[in-house]
Amino acid sequence: MSQQVQSMFSQIAPRYDAANDVLSLGVHRYWRTQAVKRSQARAGDKVLDCATGTGDLAIAFKKTVGDSGQVKGTDFCADMLKFAPEKAAREGLQISFEVADAMALPYPAQSFDVTSIAFGIRNVDAPQVCLKELARVLKPGGRAVVLEFGQPDGLYGALFRFYSRHVMPLLGAIVTGNRAAYEYLPRTSAAFPAGERFVTMMKDTGAFRSVEAHSLLFGTAWVYVGRV
Repeated sequence: MSQQVQSMFSQIAPRYDAANDVLSLGVHRYWRTQAVKRSQARAGDKVLDCATGTGDLAIAFKKTVGDSGQVKGTDFCADMLKFAPEKAAREGLQISFEVADAMALPYPAQSFDVTSIAFGIRNVDAPQVCLKELARVLKPGGRAVVLEFGQPDGLYGALFRFYSRHVMPLLGAIVTGNRAAYEYLPRTSAAFPAGERFVTMMKDTGAFRSVEAHSLLFGTAWVYVGRV
């Protein structure tokens, strides 16, 4: 993981949740709900959420798997992760959080029913290595779920690109005080493969026996599910 990216997330961590709500008008919460739904997670499952940040997706998974299930949230940025335990506690949820690199997960093979990463895989140095790790720690029949931004087309796509390039950095600067971070994030989103291109990336790892993709909000985001 890049030290520069880690430093950037450390700087915006205290206002990260507020920025997400402002910049997406709260839609990111619906996207995470869809990621959990597409994962087919159920009561009793064991889930690993990588790049969990402040824990939103881990919390959503825990509400699905219930008391009989287990959820572990990891992130390479300790400053982001430190907000997660308190958020989970406020919801009355028991979730384990720890610092870990998504490209070198410190867990045995076949440990989890579901693995996930939301809005994080574009920030790793080697996305295919990360995908292989998400697959390695899955039990047979397990599902790796990736939630990531896309590049919508048409008039909506043009409006989205204008918003991402011009409005998002301004709002991000107002909320977090760090304009550079909110120039970096949409830039990496625009450059990262989406839709069928990311499906091809997942298939090329050779780690999944099937891969599916689900478009959200005209391709603004995608949920990818790889089954081992």
